[in-house]
Amino acid sequence: MAFLTGALRGQDLNLHVIRARSRVRSIWRFVHGYRSLYLVALLLLAVAALARSSFAWVIKTFTDDVLLPGNYDRIPLMGLYFLGLAAAAGLLTFLGGRLAAQTAEGVTRRLRVFLYDHLQHLPFAYHDRMQTGDLIQRSSSDVEEIRRLFAEHLMGLSRIVSMSSMAFVAMWQLSPRLALVSAIVIPISVGVSFGFWSYLARIYDLFQDQEARLSSLLQENIYGARVVRAFAREQYEIAKFERENAILLNRGRNVVRFHNVFWPSMDLILASQMVGSTLFGAWMAIDGQISMGTYVAFTGLLGLMVGPVRHLGRIFAFITQSLVSYERVLAIINEDREPLDAGLVDMPQELAGDVRFEDVSFIYPEGTQDRPGESTLPGVLHGISFHAEPGQVIAILGPTGSGKTSMMNLLPRFYAYTGGRILLDGRELTEYPRRQLRRHIGVVQQEPFLFSRSIRENITYGTFRKVSEAEIVAAAEAANIHESILDMPRGYDTVVGEQGVTLSGGQRQRVAIARTILKDPRILILDDATSAVDTSTEKAIREALRNLMRNRTTFVIAHRISSIASADRILVLDQGRIVQTGTHEELVAQAGTYRDVFRLQTSIEAELQADIQSTLEAQPA
Repeated sequence: MAFLTGALRGQDLNLHVIRARSRVRSIWRFVHGYRSLYLVALLLLAVAALARSSFAWVIKTFTDDVLLPGNYDRIPLMGLYFLGLAAAAGLLTFLGGRLAAQTAEGVTRRLRVFLYDHLQHLPFAYHDRMQTGDLIQRSSSDVEEIRRLFAEHLMGLSRIVSMSSMAFVAMWQLSPRLALVSAIVIPISVGVSFGFWSYLARIYDLFQDQEARLSSLLQENIYGARVVRAFAREQYEIAKFERENAILLNRGRNVVRFHNVFWPSMDLILASQMVGSTLFGAWMAIDGQISMGTYVAFTGLLGLMVGPVRHLGRIFAFITQSLVSYERVLAIINEDREPLDAGLVDMPQELAGDVRFEDVSFIYPEGTQDRPGESTLPGVLHGISFHAEPGQVIAILGPTGSGKTSMMNLLPRFYAYTGGRILLDGRELTEYPRRQLRRHIGVVQQEPFLFSRSIRENITYGTFRKVSEAEIVAAAEAANIHESILDMPRGYDTVVGEQGVTLSGGQRQRVAIARTILKDPRILILDDATSAVDTSTEKAIREALRNLMRNRTTFVIAHRISSIASADRILVLDQGRIVQTGTHEELVAQAGTYRDVFRLQTSIEAELQADIQSTLEAQPA
């Protein structure tokens, strides 16, 4: 079957092609590869409607030519007609529904795959301005609503239009006058339904937005369950959830309230039409203008024509909800992907790691959510200039919000700098393709993210080749996590919980370090990588990182001076500007932020040591 082959070819459709100003044109492009399949399904429904409306002719013939004249010998034949039409209508409806379901499941499967792939390729700025719960709802609930659009709602609309149209044509054949009288309220009903449709679209959109907000709140609360309990903030979170849920309730009530007004009104209009048409038809039969068989057939057709119109508003409501979901999903599809492979030159096989910032400035794109802890000034970075020679360790120190992490996010091109330039081995960073560039950069974040997979999979996540067991173990040993892994129930095959929740903070950090060690990058970015480990573990990790950093350009973001004192150069940031630069010895000798922080941290550590010593001496022997 040719249309099935076309459907299979449509699996690889790039859904960017569904962008169109016209919603109808967009949906038509969306079902590319399944159009023939779906059109056949609609055609089958139309033929099924024709079979049902043909019942009227059989009834008319049965009444006028069999019952009234007393030709009872024709009853078996008429029975066969009834059974044949019923079987045909049922079979055609089944086949149409099956093809529609095949179309709906096919386009939905393709949409889910495309959305997952598309979200992987959207820039960081997009993920910053979007809430995770909202994206999850658009990728799940809204996609499911789109599936219903093709599997149920559009088919329901086609069924109503086909059935009412066929019934009207059949009624016209019986009596044009009766047909016109019976169709008086149909335009009115359609107009009211369209008005209901447009209004419902607005209030349902608000309902969906609030539901997404509630979903984001719920997800955040579940992820932060330990923090909530640690600070005994259960009641606060419950009250916050109840406030948002109350807003959702009110918006849901608006939807239900409008339904409660619409349906009784529609029932009253259509019931009046059916009663009036039935009485008018009876008067015509009594007056001899139509036969008894025509009247009986007319009453059956009246139900087939007017009855489905009652459900037109419901179908419009469902279609409205589905189209709102379609627009929400389309908003994701309309976002431009990050051009991972766009660049002027390919990365060299051997990268020296010479990094130069020249008067670099940066501001987050408009619409991006406020970055936690970043400066709220119009520009996040201003006039950043420094040179990191191959193999050097550059430490970055500064208060919260000074722009340390933002500056390092420019190096892997997570964001595009807005002024100046960054050179890597003498070429501007923008000349290198992002995908190739990021394979040469290893990042260990302050709060590492682990996938809900085995420890082995998490450690090998950053590699693009087959890794031996010895390499995995060597990386784990270098990160001082090997022994801890062996103590786990299944060793390296132990599956960590969501976001690595079953591991301690120090274990998560060390698995992340092992992942970076195995990646073997030329440039390292350590974002306070030793902050989540105890003192004894920190010492071992520092030694492992020192070996790893040898002959590699390394950037270390830290708050404790003790962890960056050995760096080749230290940059002190404040409000997005470099206010001091030099070695540890040079900066301690200068009046400024670095010396103030150093003295403060030294005094705190000294006081802490003194308190510990006094506590130990006070304990009984």
